[in-house]
Amino acid sequence: MKKLILLAVAIMCATVIAYGSTIKYKDIAKCRAANGMIYGVRSMADDEHFTIIKGKKIVRCSYADRADSLVVFEGDFRIGSYSFSADEKQILLSDAKSVKPIYRRSATADYYLAKVGGKAQKVLEQVRDVEFSTDGKSLVYAKENNLYLYDIATSTSKAVTTDGEWNKIINGTSDWVYEEEYGFTKGYAVSPDGAKIAFLRFDESEVPMFEMMRYDDKLYNKAYSFKYPKAGDKNSVVTLHLYDVATGKTEQIPTGEQTDQYIFNLQWTPAGELSFYRVNRLQNHFEVLLCEESGVVLPIYEEKSPTYVERPSAATIQFIDEKRFIVQEESSAGYNHLYLHDIDKGRLNAITSGEWEVTSVVGVAKNRIYYLSTERSPLCRDLYSVGLNGKGKKLHTAEAAFYSVQPSQGMRYYIRTATTTDMPNIVTVHRASGEVIDTLVDSRAKVAERGKWAKREFKQFVTERGDTLNYYIQLPFGFDKSKKYPVLLTQYSGPGSQSVRNRWSLDWEDALSHDGYIVACCDGRGTGFRGEKFKKCTYADLGRKEVEDQISFARFLTKQEFVDAERIGIYGWSYGGFMALNCALHGEGLFRMAIAVAPVTSWRYYDTIYTEIYNGLPQDNPKGYDDNSPLSHAEKLAERTKLLIIHGTADDNVHFQNSMEMCRRLNKAGKQYDMMVYPDQNHSMRPSATTLVRQKMIDYTLENL
Repeated sequence: MKKLILLAVAIMCATVIAYGSTIKYKDIAKCRAANGMIYGVRSMADDEHFTIIKGKKIVRCSYADRADSLVVFEGDFRIGSYSFSADEKQILLSDAKSVKPIYRRSATADYYLAKVGGKAQKVLEQVRDVEFSTDGKSLVYAKENNLYLYDIATSTSKAVTTDGEWNKIINGTSDWVYEEEYGFTKGYAVSPDGAKIAFLRFDESEVPMFEMMRYDDKLYNKAYSFKYPKAGDKNSVVTLHLYDVATGKTEQIPTGEQTDQYIFNLQWTPAGELSFYRVNRLQNHFEVLLCEESGVVLPIYEEKSPTYVERPSAATIQFIDEKRFIVQEESSAGYNHLYLHDIDKGRLNAITSGEWEVTSVVGVAKNRIYYLSTERSPLCRDLYSVGLNGKGKKLHTAEAAFYSVQPSQGMRYYIRTATTTDMPNIVTVHRASGEVIDTLVDSRAKVAERGKWAKREFKQFVTERGDTLNYYIQLPFGFDKSKKYPVLLTQYSGPGSQSVRNRWSLDWEDALSHDGYIVACCDGRGTGFRGEKFKKCTYADLGRKEVEDQISFARFLTKQEFVDAERIGIYGWSYGGFMALNCALHGEGLFRMAIAVAPVTSWRYYDTIYTEIYNGLPQDNPKGYDDNSPLSHAEKLAERTKLLIIHGTADDNVHFQNSMEMCRRLNKAGKQYDMMVYPDQNHSMRPSATTLVRQKMIDYTLENL
């Protein structure tokens, strides 16, 4: 009997050891924190200096001489953000501790003013989207859906608008869907002479209301209500207005006969004329319009597509002088490239070309443009320069890596961050020619001190349908090819995204390499940086080809002699959660485990801009919305597949509704599953559950895969 008891205890201990993670997520978080960078980089007007944030200080540094540095501000609070007046004699700062988030990119904060070298004085409390006027005498800011001018000399504010009202009228800032999908919150622009302020007005009166329950550890729950336009429903009616600072009068700028359209990206050209973007509801027609001094509004650029025009950003159109501007466009060549345009003459010439993509413009100087591209490989980003006439191309990054670049104002210098899958951040200063001046950060030693992480191998495989897909595989420590290992597939898979890339990253999945698991990731059809045809093939049918490719990848891995075909799992967050659910439901038992975090379960529940650009309107394409929805296939969950659904109840992006309706369908189908709910956490599991969620996923994988 004693021997049997000891044997039972031994088995129990062995089970605990097998399911207990060797590495905790907190270990990963510490290592991620060691991947250094510099914060708050601002290039100075002299093109010789830049400023950075160091705790409670702002330090001015020389690009060319490390010894040349000066503290231009030191306060008694941690700096959240800062900016200089045009003459660089004043600094506007926000207090990081005062920041109160609204949604993903929006927040209110307390703001301070200081003269360079002087002390800060609080001037505004809990306002947002603040910037200096052109002459530095005023601040423009938004508060409670209205726009204001703050006079620095008199410490008084003047209302630019007065009709702002929560869930009805928004002036000078964006509504929820514009903020989330177009990536901006500041909806105004001050003219170069400071005489005018152009601003957007959102009338969201007819946008349907969404209520999100808040718990907040209180006796009575309270619903948080906000306007959220779901696919096919009404958007805000957006109008463009021009405020005259001297007279206080406001006029409306005509934006066309249609009201069901998108108006954004206000900017003043070097010639002092206002321009803005206009995109139709189906998002297959993009225009740039110019407001001439005479009052005439005319289009100076347009792009059309039979599917969609990729969502434009502020970087899509960049003016380089009073007449010429550079365009990033993919429809002409099938790959994202640069073109030189003239306001009067139209397109002058292509600047770049080839079966690769420009990913961003860095800067323009002396008739040369500097840009990052995938020319070496879709997995990398390299810095090139070329003449505006398309001639004299030069590569500035010799070694294959994933580079990002922050230029000086005149492009005489730039700060470069280099990383690869095996190399954390190295930050260096360069002359425009590419010559290295200084190394600001080298993270390799600090990262190495805090942990050892498995390497990724980048490969390709061909699906049953003949598509060549990029993937990486991360083998566990102590790998023995004669043994068989379980595999976790991690993926996102959303339109235009990229998860397989040659850059250093670390997340919860990396803990599994210490416990005998393979981690693998594949970018299927619909993902980005391989041309328009590859990306847009999923149009109007979201979730079909992407799921086919992940299932093909899983089957491909099961054929490898070192893979345990009975232990394949899949994970994803947001769009990736939508994918993880669908793969579990359509995999016919292929997947032993699936984890879906904050999953979209029906595109009918998601917002207009994101959903409709890729799937059309639900009124026009009901099959594209319903046929690939996990809600339509709950009964297909295999008995052997362990499913974990995770969601935060305060997710304003992918609403908790998605998971609740998935649970309803699974319950109706008589299926068993697991669920973790995080009260009052948003789409990123903030403010307090980011670590908890990731540790839960580590533990769940070890227990069930």
